[in-house]
Formats: sequence, structure tokens, C-alpha cells
Amino acid sequence: MTTTNILLCGLGGQGILFMTKLFAQAAMDKGLSVMGAETHGMAQRGGSVVSHLRLGEVKGSLIRAGTADFLLALEENEAYRNLPFLKRGGSMYVNANPGNFPRENVRAYLEDHGIMYHCFSATQTAVEMGAPKSVNLALLGYFTGFNGGAVRYKELERTIDNISPEKLRVSNLDIFNAGFKVAYNC
Repeated sequence: MTTTNILLCGLGGQGILFMTKLFAQAAMDKGLSVMGAETHGMAQRGGSVVSHLRLGEVKGSLIRAGTADFLLALEENEAYRNLPFLKRGGSMYVNANPGNFPRENVRAYLEDHGIMYHCFSATQTAVEMGAPKSVNLALLGYFTGFNGGAVRYKELERTIDNISPEKLRVSNLDIFNAGFKVAYNC
């Protein structure tokens, strides 16, 4: 099996670690080897949080610059800051306003490196659904609407169903599915 490198980033309190847990559990349930690491820079005060997740046979937990297949960012500035991790031809999925993303000064870099970029306001979706802390699930659903990678929609949906606390299960699945529908209808 080939290795899949996924970098997840955002700010403290946005649910990066929960997203990582969902990816990792879905991959393990599928029989894939999983290795990961997180970095927390003042996360409790809204600082940067970056999670490295590697699926497949790997020797280390950190993703080297220029080797990530996917970048999922819950905050636009964190997407730009972690852009060097993406490999040529990689893909990024960002919680951002589609009318303003990407910044003009970044567009040339993305094009030169063949990086596919997708964005939607996961924040708006989560707020409209009455769960403003579930931006992570909206973005995760959006990602699965485009991605045919190592962990797919149905596997993540099953994992969300299994891992979510009982009182949040229906809401978590609804928000995940709302993000998926946005991507699927693009």
C-alpha cells in the first residue's frame, strides 16, 4: 500500500485532534497502519495546532515539507502557514470564504505546484445548523465529497457514528453530511 500523508491544521479549540482521531480510527478499522503526531502552540489560547497523520507503512510520525498529499485547514491563515508541507500535485481543503480564497499572492504558488484547492465556509454551515463548534465535521464531510483517498465517506461516517458521544451523534452526522453535500453538489 502506498503512504497517504494528511496534515490537519487550525487553532486551539477548533477540533483538530478530534478530526485526527476520526481519520486514524477509520483507517485502523480498515486495517491500515497509522502513525501520527500533534504540535500545540499555545493551543488553549487559540494558538496553532497541527496534526500529522500518516497512513500506510511509514518509519516516522512527522510529515516532511513537500510530502503531504492533503492539507485540511480549519482556519485560512493556518492553511497558508502550512502550505509548504503539501507536495506538488497535492490538494488542500480550507474553511474560508470562497469569494476571497486563495489570496492573490498565493495563487501563483498553487498553480506552479499543481496544488488543487477547495474551500467553503464550514463555519457558516456549522453555525446555521446550530453547532458552531462543529466546523471540523463540516470540513471533514466536505473533504470526503472530493476525495477518493485511503479513508472514504462511508468509513468516516461509520466512525463518527461509533465515536461521537450519544447526545452529539445525530448532530455530528448531520453536520458531516451537510459538508459532504456541499462538495458533492459542486
